[in-house]
Formats: sequence, C-alpha cells, structure tokens
Amino acid sequence: MAEEMIIDATDRKILAMLQDDGRITNQELARRCGLSPAACFERVKRLRERGIIIGYAALVDPDKLGRGLLVYVEVLLDRTTDDVFAAFAEHIMAIEDVLECHMVAGGFDYLLKVRVRDMAAYRAFLGNVLAGMPGVRETRTYAVLEEVKRTLRIPV
Repeated sequence: MAEEMIIDATDRKILAMLQDDGRITNQELARRCGLSPAACFERVKRLRERGIIIGYAALVDPDKLGRGLLVYVEVLLDRTTDDVFAAFAEHIMAIEDVLECHMVAGGFDYLLKVRVRDMAAYRAFLGNVLAGMPGVRETRTYAVLEEVKRTLRIPV
C-alpha cells in the first residue's frame, strides 16, 4: 500500500475543488481558498510534484461515443505464477475496451471493467479477445443494467 502523504486543510480544499472542476483558473481557485494566486499556484505545483495530483482529464459520456454497455468480468487464470500474471498484464494493457484491470484476492484473479457498444460487441470481445488470451481459464460476466453512482472523486 502506498504511503499516505501529510497534507493540510488548505491542500485538501484545493484537491476537492480541482476534483470538482479541473479547469478552474488558478485565480478563482486562490480566491475560493483564501490564498494569493502565487501561493495557490505553488501549492498546486507541490501537490503535482509529490504525485498527489497525477493528471487532469475530460469526462466524456460513453453513450454518446458508442460505448453504452458497461461490463465487469471476473477472470480466472489457469496458473497463478509470475510469468502467467506478467503475460496477462502485458496483453490486457493493449486492449482499449478494457478501462480498468485489477488483480484481486479471492475466488478469481482479475476484475476487468469493460466498455463496448452493445452485447454483440461484448460477445465478440469475449470470444475473439479475452477467451483467446494465454492463461485465461474461465470468465464470469456481469453486465451493468443501471449505473447508480459513478465518480472519480477521491474523498479528501
């Protein structure tokens, strides 16, 4: 587990505001935090340098980009050895339909978060991509019927 870095209340306020609006100007961020623009800029710079802020991104609507079906997939490998883990990880990194891949403890080895157009596209992904990957013994699919909550916001 990564070491938790010590940050103060002002840093937390900055992080919360940037998570709500990553395009906020430094001037407005400084005003809302009660800081001078120079002090605010230095704090944000320090948060980036320490690796607390790791990047900025635009959030897009997957439905409008033809990626309306969200699927979670449990993957069980045929062996749990370092070479099989490494091969699986290398292959999965190249698949753009896979948004997230997590090695987990429990009854299976990996949990994938996959976005595709529809069930036909998922069937093709499963048969042509995932099932053909070396080391994959078994998969279980969970198609999402409704996204009740979706956030990238980390509580600060």
